[in-house]
Amino acid sequence: MSTRTMTEPAFLVLTALVDQSRHGYGVVQEVERLSEGRVRLKIGTLYGVLDRLAADELVALDREEVQQGRLRRYYRLTESGARALEAEATRLAGNVTSARERLRARHAGGMA
Repeated sequence: MSTRTMTEPAFLVLTALVDQSRHGYGVVQEVERLSEGRVRLKIGTLYGVLDRLAADELVALDREEVQQGRLRRYYRLTESGARALEAEATRLAGNVTSARERLRARHAGGMA
């Protein structure tokens, strides 16, 4: 994932897994909470993202449990995933800093 820009859903899924492993619906709920309701992942989208992140070894299957007759797969963030998330957060913060500096300069220069 380091050779391409991380998508927002991938960024949010990795962020959702920082503090604990989660099953699919738990990831969906945490992404919605983290984005303050702005991002609502559909299950198909979520599993596509999880499959790509797993293929890139950024997340891994933590465990499987049967609850109410249904199999729940729990995913966890890997060390590679934590490094990729940190790198993306740094990249995004740099973009934000650049944009804010340019906006301050625009306002200081009297541009409308």
